[in-house]
Amino acid sequence: MNSRNEFSNYIQELLSPLGDIQLGKFFGGTALRCDGIQFCMIMKNRLYFRVSKNNLASYLNYDSHPFSYLTKKGRVNVKSYYEVPADILDDQECLLSWAQQAVTASQSK
Repeated sequence: MNSRNEFSNYIQELLSPLGDIQLGKFFGGTALRCDGIQFCMIMKNRLYFRVSKNNLASYLNYDSHPFSYLTKKGRVNVKSYYEVPADILDDQECLLSWAQQAVTASQSK
């Protein structure tokens, strides 16, 4: 997967009010960094934000799920990254608020 695909570029543009948003390769997807701090990732055109105990409930209220991948031993859930709900993606103001919380979560990991 190219780290500079159309969806990644779109998300980078939406999140640009937060600061210097940089895209980079991240395993099979794209990492997004704000001022050098990775706070989210895109895997298969799905956006995942870093979560903490302070913002996890918001994701659970939307029935959002953690990033996961399949191994020979079974499915692995990465509970530090949850998928951003479609409703939030459609509202830039909300998206920026959630993204800022993800940046904060990444700073305190």
